[in-house]
Amino acid sequence: MLRTIRITLETVMFIGITWLFLDFTGTAHHWFSWMPKLQALEAVLALNFFVVAFLVVLTLVCGRIYCSIICPLGIMQDIFGWLGKKQKKNRYTYSKEVRWLRYPVLVLFIIAFFAGIGTLFQLLAPYSTFGLIVTNVLQPVYQAGNNVLAAIAEYYDSYAFYHTNVWLRALPSLIISIVALIILAVLAWRNGRTYCNTICPVGTVLSFLSRFSWLKIHFDTEKCRNCSLCSKNCKAACIDYKTHTVDYSRCVVCGNCIESCKFGALSYSRDSRYSRGSRDTRDAGPESDGRRAFMISSGLLATAALAQQKDKIMDGGLAEIEDKVAPERQTPITPPGSGSRKHFEQHCTGCQLCISECPNEVLRPTDDLWHLMMPTMSYERGYCRPECNRCSEVCPAGAIKPLAHELKASTQIGHAVFIKKNCVAINDGVECGNCARHCPVGAIEMVASNPDDEESPYIPAVNEARCIGCGACEYLCPARPFSAIYVEGHEQHKEV
Repeated sequence: MLRTIRITLETVMFIGITWLFLDFTGTAHHWFSWMPKLQALEAVLALNFFVVAFLVVLTLVCGRIYCSIICPLGIMQDIFGWLGKKQKKNRYTYSKEVRWLRYPVLVLFIIAFFAGIGTLFQLLAPYSTFGLIVTNVLQPVYQAGNNVLAAIAEYYDSYAFYHTNVWLRALPSLIISIVALIILAVLAWRNGRTYCNTICPVGTVLSFLSRFSWLKIHFDTEKCRNCSLCSKNCKAACIDYKTHTVDYSRCVVCGNCIESCKFGALSYSRDSRYSRGSRDTRDAGPESDGRRAFMISSGLLATAALAQQKDKIMDGGLAEIEDKVAPERQTPITPPGSGSRKHFEQHCTGCQLCISECPNEVLRPTDDLWHLMMPTMSYERGYCRPECNRCSEVCPAGAIKPLAHELKASTQIGHAVFIKKNCVAINDGVECGNCARHCPVGAIEMVASNPDDEESPYIPAVNEARCIGCGACEYLCPARPFSAIYVEGHEQHKEV
């Protein structure tokens, strides 16, 4: 019963979170937006005390069940481990805790956080690693499959699917995500939960609490026949059948050991009476197991209460327009709601959810070595529309705080800068004014390039005090490959 409930809940959690990253329509957000808020590290950074308290109580009562049911990276490892088990059953063995690696990694993780080494911090964070893999590896495959279905539907004059752009956001992030996926897959395929119990900092922190959990896996020594099936099926390698002991700091309460035991010598109970061979018959049988399973599932299910199609740009349908090149910005642009660059870097875990959810293709991983996978804004493929606040709605770590539409339209994240030498009005002698016509806040005015000659080409003049840095001017500027106007970010956002 315990294993069945675990598989059911982890399936719901895994599908929900994965769909959040894959979905480009915004539908999944309405159903599963609460799931990322249950992630431990993100809840701590967002100062979500209610979720943190819930996870602490859950661990003290049930053990490290968080790692089996809530953490998507842990569930992904279970999938790889299950595939490996299909090849060879009873393949795990007991091994001692690797303390020389486990605790130094936790210390390194803490140092990386306070030192602002975002790349290292994000690589060690489990939810961030999962988001990196799904966004860079699985989402393009998902979108390509959608486009195949869209092409088939179009052939039959159906609009059930529509095309979406599949594009490379950042090559370094793609390479890192592929390497991470391969390493995790190999480790889980061969040794089960090696990553969780030797590298994952969240798992290490929870291990301190799980030692004192109320419900634990216990042996009934009178029934045990030392067949070793429990150890051979323990993906956490934490059961020593020879001494009838369980390392509760590594046990993730998967229930595999209980399922595999043919003699009923293992139980998930509140004390160690079973290890002394004095099992209380009042707690025995399927009714007791059902009560315990019901309690676990009820507590976990209660957490639910917590928490456009684009065609290739063509010039009159005759020639493809040259792609834009991102300018070198002195200050990176952080999303509206982040407040400041400092706040954003201190709270962002690089989970890539905002990048996956951005409908305007404005967000992408930065190429900054210290914050390699942290989102940054650039306007080669779209601009930050004032009516869109998707990124602030989905951020689970509080790096992008919820922002109402009207407040976003008056939040200045940067200002436009005009580069006269790139302007088509100067270089080609044509009238343009695209930037001024499409500025949503009216911060750009067209003026004569020569104040003494009204017949001279008109060029944009930017009112920096009014500009919000949305990037509409930069995106819609016809100059190629570099726009004649671009947005420079602000260290501190302000309301205009």
